[in-house]
Amino acid sequence: MNVLKIAAFSDGGIGGNPAGVLITERFPNDAEMQQIAAKVGFSETAFASPSGTGWRVRYFSPESEVPFCGHATIALGAALAIKHGDGVFPLTINEAEITVEGRRNGEVIAAALQSPPTRSNLASPQLVSTALDLFGYTLDDLDPSFPPALAHGGADHLILSLNTREALASMKYDLKAGRDFMKREGFVTILLAYAETPQLFHTRNPFASGGVYEDPATGAATAALAGYLRDIGWHHGGVINVVQGEDMGMRSCLRAEISSLPGSSIRLSGNARVMRP
Repeated sequence: MNVLKIAAFSDGGIGGNPAGVLITERFPNDAEMQQIAAKVGFSETAFASPSGTGWRVRYFSPESEVPFCGHATIALGAALAIKHGDGVFPLTINEAEITVEGRRNGEVIAAALQSPPTRSNLASPQLVSTALDLFGYTLDDLDPSFPPALAHGGADHLILSLNTREALASMKYDLKAGRDFMKREGFVTILLAYAETPQLFHTRNPFASGGVYEDPATGAATAALAGYLRDIGWHHGGVINVVQGEDMGMRSCLRAEISSLPGSSIRLSGNARVMRP
């Protein structure tokens, strides 16, 4: 099977988060898709099959199926633009109807998606304490402008905002302990953030639930973050830019456009590049 390898949310021609994309007339069975994702070895692989006037899409990490993956959707948008030309493509994922678009410009492809609906609520003190212990942080490391929260943008995430860039850079945790914690609580990732300005955020995303220590670009978590910022009344001005993966040497750039309608989807955009063998 011809699995395309595409880096989503790349910084021009470098960086980004690699995703596998398999466009096929019929899905392999679940065990085969899991095996393919494990063999590809990226944090997610998107599988797409024609359905009506659009595409049915499923996402697998090396260890499990996930309900939605933003960077793999951006990669899929690029792959569909390569295969079918520029356009907007309707997608049916496990729990929502969304769209992705891809537009080619030489080697770099601009792509954008509309996320599933968003929601958030504050995290309990006990949950926050457990998460802080996992990373070796304390309450003094948190930015009081952003109360810890559970946020959803197609998948569930815990959001912790730190008060210095240095604290973000020092992130470390035990992978097994992180996996156990995230699976027990139902988090796909934990999003750690630092706000450089009201519209520029630096983030890191431990993805232990999928067997990945850290993701260099996480669209679903960025959508969740954007929806959360709307929910708390943050002065985002309708858009935020997110830099992720810098501490991994895989700088990625994500843009989230935020409407004023509570719970509405987030438009995520960025560049994608085809990875050569």
